[in-house]
Amino acid sequence: MAITFYWGSGSPDSWRILLALEHKGLPYESHLLHFDKQEHQSPPMLKMNPRGRLPVLKDGDYVVFESVAVLYYLDVKYPATPIFGLTPEEAGVIMRVICEFQIYAEPALSRIVNAIFEGGVADALEELTDAMHVVGREARTIEGRLSKEQWIVGAQYSAADMVIFPWIQLLRRALNRSAAAELGARFLPMERNYPALARWIGRIESLPGYDRTYPPHWREAATHATLPTPATPAAQSTPARPVAPET
Repeated sequence: MAITFYWGSGSPDSWRILLALEHKGLPYESHLLHFDKQEHQSPPMLKMNPRGRLPVLKDGDYVVFESVAVLYYLDVKYPATPIFGLTPEEAGVIMRVICEFQIYAEPALSRIVNAIFEGGVADALEELTDAMHVVGREARTIEGRLSKEQWIVGAQYSAADMVIFPWIQLLRRALNRSAAAELGARFLPMERNYPALARWIGRIESLPGYDRTYPPHWREAATHATLPTPATPAAQSTPARPVAPET
């Protein structure tokens, strides 16, 4: 029976599972759910995950959620092209790096990204500056690893890369907003401030199947930004309506 994957566009937790599925070459049925429509909290979804969160993976009759648990399940169930290393020692390091990132980096990343996309930078600039210092410290640790190896743990692309990459991409997207220019001054451009990280991003973006993991609404936003805006006759002009921030 095929794998069925329920996910949300732009969600770092969802993105890391897509990276794993594509890297392992596993066939899967994709169900993109829309957060703004609360589709992830529909009765069928709550039956699979009572917490009402994404991602959720269903493999036959078995359901697993929480992204690192999903990654681990996929690696044990489908061990070809391993993502948790080839030895117990490699697996231990990969899991430790993931745990460190989740404990020390993710809370600060979440505060920064949410504040930027919700328009709350000015009201919490001092707190967000402190959070950027935390992120910068963790980024320097990762930079040090990547200055010695192509991947975050050793010579092979692993679950550690898949866990960290989506958050780095989301942070870059957030810091490119004009309201976040001051916050991003020491982080961007990555090619100057974190060159090994920048090269690592390029390696992941060049992997087979990467395009299928890219958040669809990011692609749509980029397309709309490049389209010419048709002129509106003055007599038919309408007042602008506020648009909810998009991640």
